[in-house]
Amino acid sequence: MQTPPTAGVDAEQGVTVQSASAAHPDDSVEALCESASAASGTAISPSLYNSDLAPTKRAGRSWTSYSIFTLWANDVHSLGNYAFAIGLFALGLGGWQILMALGIGAALLFGLLTLSGFMGVKTGVPFPVMSRISFGIRGAQIASLLRGAVAVAWFGIQTYLASVVFRVMLVAMLPALADLDKDSILGLSTLGWMAFVTLWVVQLVIVSFGMEMIRKYEAFAGPVILATMAAMAVWIFVEAGGNIAWSSDKALEGPEMWLTIFAGGALWVSIYGTFVLNFCDFTRSAVSKKAVVRGNFWGIPINMLLFGAIVVVMAGGQFKINGTIIKSPSDIVQTIPNTLFLVLACLALLILTIAVNLMANFVAPVYALTNLFPKRLNFRKAAMVSATIGLLILPWNLYNNPLVIVYFLGGLGALLGPLFGVVMADYWLIRRGLVNVPELYTASPDGAYFYKKGVNPRAIIAMVPAAVLALLIAFVPGLAAAASFAWFFAAGIAAALYFFIADRNQRLVDHDGEAIAVANAH
Repeated sequence: MQTPPTAGVDAEQGVTVQSASAAHPDDSVEALCESASAASGTAISPSLYNSDLAPTKRAGRSWTSYSIFTLWANDVHSLGNYAFAIGLFALGLGGWQILMALGIGAALLFGLLTLSGFMGVKTGVPFPVMSRISFGIRGAQIASLLRGAVAVAWFGIQTYLASVVFRVMLVAMLPALADLDKDSILGLSTLGWMAFVTLWVVQLVIVSFGMEMIRKYEAFAGPVILATMAAMAVWIFVEAGGNIAWSSDKALEGPEMWLTIFAGGALWVSIYGTFVLNFCDFTRSAVSKKAVVRGNFWGIPINMLLFGAIVVVMAGGQFKINGTIIKSPSDIVQTIPNTLFLVLACLALLILTIAVNLMANFVAPVYALTNLFPKRLNFRKAAMVSATIGLLILPWNLYNNPLVIVYFLGGLGALLGPLFGVVMADYWLIRRGLVNVPELYTASPDGAYFYKKGVNPRAIIAMVPAAVLALLIAFVPGLAAAASFAWFFAAGIAAALYFFIADRNQRLVDHDGEAIAVANAH
């Protein structure tokens, strides 16, 4: 049954519109599309629209600057990021040099993520729908599936890495469980399976409640992570006698030092090459652009410099203690002599890894799958499918196979730079932020984003040469010197090519999606 649509006013167009969000939540996709079509005057297609892909209503958006900040408070302090930054210490960079590398990367990321975030605030749509603007209503599947494929593999891998920490915690609490960690079933011990499946279920339950539950979890986890990492740094500092090593015994100097600093900053941006693509998945629920700017400011440059300071203290402190360079904070956790503190530290790392996995590796494939099958999958069902794939690929075997990490995941990751270049050049340089949101959901050949059979060939043409270059840099040994800057080369070339070949005869119309929007909740 369907309730009558409610009337409203389109602030940008100044005309009376109908709200499709008044439809009963149990209505079929076809019924929702019928209501949305009547409300907007645009033929909304069931193959492009459902309640999860629809724009979010401006009223009731709940992601504040604190919500955005806690995203970064969790993600920046991930174990993978600590391993990367501590690796700079191992390469020969000292304390101030590491901070400079991270500072360069943070400044660039603040700009890129703010521009990307503004797109979500304005349109209220997730990344698969956002990419329809530049790639077309069908061509957008390329962008969303590439992003989703990278994420679903890393979801499984990160869950496995978290399960390793979980196993350490369980054995510390119950030493008898160590006997269950000696066999192998499909490459994982019995205790390993117990730990992995437990964390897998926990994440699936959180995501099944939608983006609002993810926001609440991130808000809870952020302060826990910051306090835990700061406490570990203080503990190492005390253990080192209040004096840390500011560099290793093979400190870099001169041109090599500066090259490594800039390479470190460039790689720091590349790490977030996935996030700059689909940041709109989160900011579509942000209360305002100001909230995005404030959240990004405190969460990126400020938080990243705090992260850098913790890295310097941890790496320099441990090197001062015994002359070794740790690989990640988990190495420090295992040396904690007090069982209670060890368990608490492990628990904090589990909270952290789940938070990072939810935002970086779960949301993207869920939206990609929903975009692929909007009639059959909603957010919850897509979450189950994504999580199941993350389990069936036996991610611990992927992680232990360097060829898979380098050639498969590395290859897919190299393609994300060109995607970003095309999307951003089209939105900001060609369209200057003008978007007809309702037409993102129409399959009509007359639609603004239908292009040729639903695909924008100019976007593909711009993307291919940049993608080829990115893959060459990633895999050809002779181009290894450029590897650190591969993302910038690929994104820049794709953006420049698209800027010059884009169709400038399009009629650009700015029309918001309030008429077909849904409430900001799942």
